[in-house]
Parts: sequence; structure tokens; C-alpha cells
Amino acid sequence: MADPEAAELEFLEQLGNRVRTMRGLRGMSRKVLSSASGLSERYIAQLEAGQGNVSIVLLRRVSAAMGAHLEDIIPSADMSPDSLVIRDLIRNATPQQIAKAKEVLSGHGIPRHAGIALIGLRGAGKSTLGRLLAESIGWKFIELNKEIEKQSELSVAEILALYGQEGFRRKEQEALAHLLAQRDPIVLATGGGIVSEPVTFDLVLSSFYTVWLRAKPEEHMGRVRKQGDLRPMADNRSAMEELRTILLSREPLYARAAAEVDTAGLTIDKAAEKLRKAIAPALDRGSLASLPRTAAGR
Repeated sequence: MADPEAAELEFLEQLGNRVRTMRGLRGMSRKVLSSASGLSERYIAQLEAGQGNVSIVLLRRVSAAMGAHLEDIIPSADMSPDSLVIRDLIRNATPQQIAKAKEVLSGHGIPRHAGIALIGLRGAGKSTLGRLLAESIGWKFIELNKEIEKQSELSVAEILALYGQEGFRRKEQEALAHLLAQRDPIVLATGGGIVSEPVTFDLVLSSFYTVWLRAKPEEHMGRVRKQGDLRPMADNRSAMEELRTILLSREPLYARAAAEVDTAGLTIDKAAEKLRKAIAPALDRGSLASLPRTAAGR
């Protein structure tokens, strides 16, 4: 494993090089940049030398003074001429152009609405309700995390231990692409954190009729603990506060789903009925790929 301190020093050096290069491209002297940003020439010199652990606020002032976007200054692995061009084109593109670009970049042949995907926090009922829904319409039910484990021949815990969050998200995307390539209509229960990976989550939204299952924080916590899963902050006195924070941060992303089902206070049967009603418009429009019409009427 790489030395964290060495990695940080390398990052600061790359950041300094990036600032110096962008200043040079714009024909700005340190004196001019200092005047425009309100930072001292000495500070800018230290930053460019990789010796200044600059705060994000001061870096924002530097980027604004150079008329640059803050994200263009941050060093990244994809800092190629093409990536910068694409980034600028996207900033000025219309929604229609972006949708077309996404279609091209994601690859042809992936059907829209290849099935139904359930998203939401752990304890929302994705597995229980997803299984019932799949049985009622004659489709196959799949839990994405179990599909990841099947393809990797490792448990989720082992994947996280060996490859970290980034490695798990990569395997999550691979498992999702594998399912889509099979072209079979499915009901998919996703992991609660899938919304944290933009490309993967966008693939879910564009390929499935997506439903957000939600409940009160207390119900999320109670259901998970009832299942015997004490990972959500077991013995942590601030458990509920942390869960509320997670839910609050993810709500704008969950809300991008095509439909929403609030299961708060409902029995399993009532929640299942509410879910079936939520997907009825998609079934009626026939917008779900390879829909078995006889099964849909069950």
C-alpha cells in the first residue's frame, strides 16, 4: 500500500504544477495573480512549489482570479487534453445533447427499462417487496449485492476489505452491466449506497423503471436490526443521528427515481400493493422491455 504522506506530497506538487501551468497559459505573472486573488506572492510561490497546503476556499480564490473552474485545477488521472475539451463541451451542452452523448458513451444495445429497480436506504423493504413483486408479474428477482458476490466469489465484506469502497463500486458497475447484457426483464434490489457512484446510478435510472422505497428513519433502523444486521451503528449512541444524516444526503438522489413508495407504517401486504400500483403506469404503457403480458395481469 502506498505511503499516505508521500501520496499527499505528490498531490500538492501536482496541484502546484497545475496552478503554475494555468497561470502561464493565461500570461499572468505572480504579481498579477496576487493582486487579482488577494493572496500574497509568497503564498502563491509556495503553492506552486507544492509547499502550501492550500484550503479549498483559498484555492477557489486562485481559480476565480485566473477565470478557471475550480475542478480544472484539482489534479486527476484523466487530466488529458480530450477530457478537458469534453468537460468544457458538457458545460455548454443542452440537456438533449447530454442525453445523446450519454447514450453513445454508455454503449449501444442496452435496452431502456430492462426491468424494475428498487432503490432506497437499507431497511426500506427492497428485498422483501422486490421478491413479492417479481413473483406477481412472473419476473426474476435479483439482489445486486448477491450478484456481486456471485461474480466475485467473495462476500461484500471481503471485497471491501480487499479492494475498498472504490473497488466495490467498480464490481457493482460490472455486475450491473452483466445483468443488462442478459436482456431478461428483472426486478432488481440495489444497495442503499448505489447513488454515491454517478455513472452506475445513472445506468440504473436509464435502464430500469426505478422506484424509491422510503420509510421513517426509525423504521429503517428497526427493520435492519430485526433482520439481525447490527452493522448500522451498533452500540453507537449517535446511531439515529448518523442515519438521518445519510438519508438526508441521499434524498435528492433517491428522488430522481421514476416513482416513489412510502412504506411507513404499512404492513408487508399493503406496501406490496402500493408498489404494484406504482409500477402500473409503466406496465400499461408497455415501456418495460420484453414484458410478458400474461404475467403482468396476474
